[in-house]
Amino acid sequence: MSISVTPKAAVQIRKALDKRGGGVGLRVAIKTSGCSGYAYALEFADEATPQDLSFETEGVTVLVDGQSLPLIDGTQLDWVREGLNEGFKFNNPNATAACGCGESFAV
Repeated sequence: MSISVTPKAAVQIRKALDKRGGGVGLRVAIKTSGCSGYAYALEFADEATPQDLSFETEGVTVLVDGQSLPLIDGTQLDWVREGLNEGFKFNNPNATAACGCGESFAV
C-alpha cells in the first residue's frame, strides 16, 4: 500500500512547508462528504500521529491514517494548472465515480 506524488506536487509541498516555517509533511485523509460519498482532506502536519502511515516520495513525506489508506491506496497526487486555476489533483485508481464539481468521489 502506498501514496505517491509527482515531481510538480513535491515542489509545491516543499514550497508550502517552507512558507509556513516547517512541518514534517502533507497529511492526506478521506472524510465522508459530498454527493459521491467521500472527499479528500489535506493539511500540513507538524508531527506524525500514532495513526499515521508515512510514505516518502519525491523527497517529501505523505502521512495517511490507516482508515483512509484503503480508499486511496495507489493514488498519485499531482499539481496541475487548468485555465486560471492550479492545485492538487488526485489520480486515484480506486475511484469508481466522481461528482460533477470534482469535490467528491465513490469507491
